[in-house]
Amino acid sequence: MGKLHIEMLGSNFTIQANGDDQYLEKLLGYYKRITEDVKKIDSIKNPLQVAILSGIIICDELYKEKQNKVAMENGDYKAVENSMDTQEIERRTAEMISKIDKVL
Repeated sequence: MGKLHIEMLGSNFTIQANGDDQYLEKLLGYYKRITEDVKKIDSIKNPLQVAILSGIIICDELYKEKQNKVAMENGDYKAVENSMDTQEIERRTAEMISKIDKVL
């Protein structure tokens, strides 16, 4: 059982959760990277909106990974390949939107 101090998006609190401290810190670091990317979108300023959109992005990643796992278990490697291509396109699109927002 580990403890994690969270200080972000205007909130500050400590949680106790399953997993060691190092694992919890990795999770928080990943979430912070996602929220930093979301904050770069000029139309998103409210911390609650940042948190919600970050959660949706992470849910999207998890859902796609689960779909890939099922496809691989079923021997549908073409679906996995197509999904990976889609993820790369989405990543590049998000980068371009961020760059456009900075210029505008």
